Amino acid sequence: MAKKQKRVAPDRTPTKHQRSKWQRQMRIRRIVIIAAVVFLVGIGSWVGYETYQQRANNPLNQIVIEVNGVQFNMQYYVNAIYAYAGIYGWNSSIVSNYGNEVADLVADNVVNGESLRQAAEALDCSNCTITSTDLEAALQGYGWPDNAVYQDIMRAILLDQNVRSYFTLQLPATMEQAHIQVVLVESQDAAADLITQASAPGANFTALADPFSCNSSIEGDLGLLPEELMPNALIANAAFNGTVGEISGPIYDSTAIKDVGYWLIEVTDKLDGKINARAMLLGSEAEAEQVKAELAAGGNFSSLAAAYSQYQGTNSTGELGWIQEGKMGSTAFDQVAFSLPLNQVSDPVKDTSVHTTGGYWLVNVVDRDNLALSDDVKQQLANNHYNEWFGNWTLQSTINTYLDSSQKQYAINQVLAGMASAGI
Repeated sequence: MAKKQKRVAPDRTPTKHQRSKWQRQMRIRRIVIIAAVVFLVGIGSWVGYETYQQRANNPLNQIVIEVNGVQFNMQYYVNAIYAYAGIYGWNSSIVSNYGNEVADLVADNVVNGESLRQAAEALDCSNCTITSTDLEAALQGYGWPDNAVYQDIMRAILLDQNVRSYFTLQLPATMEQAHIQVVLVESQDAAADLITQASAPGANFTALADPFSCNSSIEGDLGLLPEELMPNALIANAAFNGTVGEISGPIYDSTAIKDVGYWLIEVTDKLDGKINARAMLLGSEAEAEQVKAELAAGGNFSSLAAAYSQYQGTNSTGELGWIQEGKMGSTAFDQVAFSLPLNQVSDPVKDTSVHTTGGYWLVNVVDRDNLALSDDVKQQLANNHYNEWFGNWTLQSTINTYLDSSQKQYAINQVLAGMASAGI
C-alpha cells in the first residue's frame, strides 16, 4: 500500500496588516535601543565630567610651575618642599616660621632644575646626559628615596657638576695674564702721596696700600689674572696696557664704592638732649675741606649740600631736623655733633661706617705674560662661562610660576601636616 505523502503548507504571503505590525515593532525596538545607548552615553559622560571636575578642582592637581611647556602640579611642589626640608635639615619650626621664604626657594629650585635639564640637552656635551643607572647609583649613595622629585633633584646636582666640568675642559691651556697689585684711594692727593711712598727704594706697594685703601673688597695683591677676571674694565686696561714694573697714574672711577665718608655738621639748636642739625656727607677729606672753605666764604649750606652731599637719609638741603643720639647710626657723627657749639660748621669728620662713591685706582703691574692657568683661575673662568650660558638660556625660556600667597601657604600646610604625621 503506498505511503501517504506529507502535505506541505503552501507559502503564505504576509498580509498588509501583518507587515504594518512588524514594521511598528521594529521601529519600537530601534527607538528602545537608541534610547538605551543615549542613556548609557549620558551616564558615562556625566560620570567622566564629575571625575574631571573633581580632579580639576583638587588643589593638588593644579599646575603651579611651567618651564617651556613642562608642567609641575601642586602635588609635585608639596613633595619637593618636603624633600628639600629633609635635604636641608628643616624641621617643622623652620618651615612654619619661614614659610614664604621656603616656598620661594623650592619653587626657584624646581625652575632651575628643569631649566638646567633642558639646557643641557641642547649642549654639545657627551657627559651631560644623566642615565637612569647614574641616577639610581647616586640616589643610593646619598641614601635618598627613588621617586620623581628626588630623581629631579639628583639630576640637577649631577648636571651642574658635569656642565661645569664641560666648560672647564673648553678653556685653553694658556692665556695672557697680568700680575697686579691694586688699591682704591679717596682722592688725587692720597694717590700722589701713595705713589711717592711706593716709589722709594725697597718700598712694598701692598703693605703701603693698606692704610690708604678705601675698598676692602678690592685691594692688595690680586695675583695673576686674565683680562676676563679683572675687577673692572678700568683696572683691566691698566693691567694689560700699562708698563710692567710701574704704578699707573690715578684712574678716576665715579662708580667705585668707598668704605669711608666725611661729614660736615652744623647744629642750630639744642633741647633736652636733642639737637636741630644739618649735615652733608662728602666722598673725601679734600672735598670736605673744599666745601668747608666755600661755606666760610659765605656759601649757602643747603645749596652746597644739594651739589655735593652723598647722604641719602634726608632731602637735598641736608636738613636733619631734631635728632637724638643714635639716630644717624654713626658713632663718629654723634661724638662730634652732640658736642659741637651752635652755628659752627665742624671740621671734616671721618666715618668708616658709611659708603660713598667715586675714587681713584692705582694699579701696580708686577708681571704680564702668556701663562698656564691655575686651578683657581680655571674654576673662576668656568663658573663665569657656565653662568653666562645658563643666564642666556633662562632669558630665552618661557617660565611661569603661578603660585600666589594662598597657594604657597596651602603647600606649606600640606608639608607641616606630613611632618606632624612623621613626628618631625
